Amino acid sequence: MQQEVVLALLAKEPSHGYELRARLRQALGPLGDAMNDGQVYVTLTRLEKAGLVASEQASGVADRPDRSRPDRKVYELTAAGQQRVAGWLTEVSWPRPDLAEFHLKLIAAAAARLADPLAIVDAQRRELLRRLRDAQRAAMAEPDRSAAGLLLEGIVLRLQADLRWLEACERTWTKRKDKS
Repeated sequence: MQQEVVLALLAKEPSHGYELRARLRQALGPLGDAMNDGQVYVTLTRLEKAGLVASEQASGVADRPDRSRPDRKVYELTAAGQQRVAGWLTEVSWPRPDLAEFHLKLIAAAAARLADPLAIVDAQRRELLRRLRDAQRAAMAEPDRSAAGLLLEGIVLRLQADLRWLEACERTWTKRKDKS
């Protein structure tokens, strides 16, 4: 489980592990079914040891019956956790972006109003376009049918596919923004 995903979900509001797990499953749809329930709790423990989250035992709250059980810990971000989330939101990943992680980054950024998902998509696009230009130049410099040329062609095709997916992300988030 990516630690930054859990931190970003906590940026919206303090939560206990069960709530975080439910939000992750909802955000990932069918992909969330394969998620090991214990991963969230292991990640929370690691984040707490690293000083990125703090926890306290939940006390009975009348308007939040789901938090009335005293054996549940409620986690919230520390200042260091907030800084880590901010850094993660501006990070551009390539050559192997994890599509589920990027998707969760957009959802968490929007839910907690940490960043504009369209700005995140745009930053990723700019980086991929830069890398695409570099790969295309390098591919053109290779002799026909060279092993390196074949590898560079694969990189170009992968970048083009990633750019098309970013276009789909942009369309979806533009529609969501227009509805709100």
